[in-house]
Amino acid sequence: MKRYPRLRDFIRDTDGWLYAVCTYDNQKKAGCILRYVPDTNGERTDPYGERYRKIEFSEAYDRIRREKPEYSDLVQRVPLEDITEVLKPDERMRSLAAGDPRISRLLSLLQLPSGGFGVTGSILCGLAGPESDIDGVVYGDLFLKAQKKLQTCVQDGSLASLDDELWKKIYRKRSPELSYDEFILHEKRKWNRGKIDGTYFDLLFTRDYTDIRDCSFQKGEVCGTEVITAEVTDAVFGFDSPARYDIAHPDISCILSFTHTYTGQVRCGEMAEAKGVVERHGDEYYLVVGTTREARGEYIRSLSLLAESEEL
Repeated sequence: MKRYPRLRDFIRDTDGWLYAVCTYDNQKKAGCILRYVPDTNGERTDPYGERYRKIEFSEAYDRIRREKPEYSDLVQRVPLEDITEVLKPDERMRSLAAGDPRISRLLSLLQLPSGGFGVTGSILCGLAGPESDIDGVVYGDLFLKAQKKLQTCVQDGSLASLDDELWKKIYRKRSPELSYDEFILHEKRKWNRGKIDGTYFDLLFTRDYTDIRDCSFQKGEVCGTEVITAEVTDAVFGFDSPARYDIAHPDISCILSFTHTYTGQVRCGEMAEAKGVVERHGDEYYLVVGTTREARGEYIRSLSLLAESEEL
């Protein structure tokens, strides 16, 4: 099986621009978001002395539209022939761990096999600064094992949990349509965040190559905004991007979340309440959450979790 660029990889194009891969259907063009561009006045320097500037989300779309309109789409679509390098977290794990004792220790604590864990983001690109977080990537079914190991390590003191100040910082950054108490209630049971030697890290899910099938997603016909309540019948890809929750609902097949805020938000068998945009895809209707970067007016919450918390 050819290893095309995959979600959470980075790619470099012919101009040296670095993009975060954000899709799985990358057999002809890689779906990405522009993240770093060479800039003599940039605030970051790679191991070879080249300076780069980080590009924010809206600027990425604007710059691509101006300078590389052929890449413009729902995300940026870079033809494979324009890719000069693919940076893969799993393949670069050994060298990253050798150069960073925090990553080496985290890998040791999680006890994941070779190829099962990697680090993406600025560290993968060689552009990390002293304040950079560690963006961990766990592949396939090993994600569940990593969550359990993280929980065990926090409970036995091998890893630190997040303090209230950091949780509040994350809440302000995400600015969700949930109260702080609701946000924390959902987040703390996900076991995908922690601190190692004073550095914040998170664990991100990516599918095994064997699970990458029927992963193409195009914008459907918009049918309006709805609030729905339904039982979740399958949440196996609840930490994916987009997060997917199959539901038992008379009209809507699943809830999709394109914002990290609502990954892992509801478990199989729980009742979910969600507000989003209904899209028609063939004979099916999806409720899409995260139709804008800030997901204003959209949310997912577990009614089952909230009911349990009230009983305690």
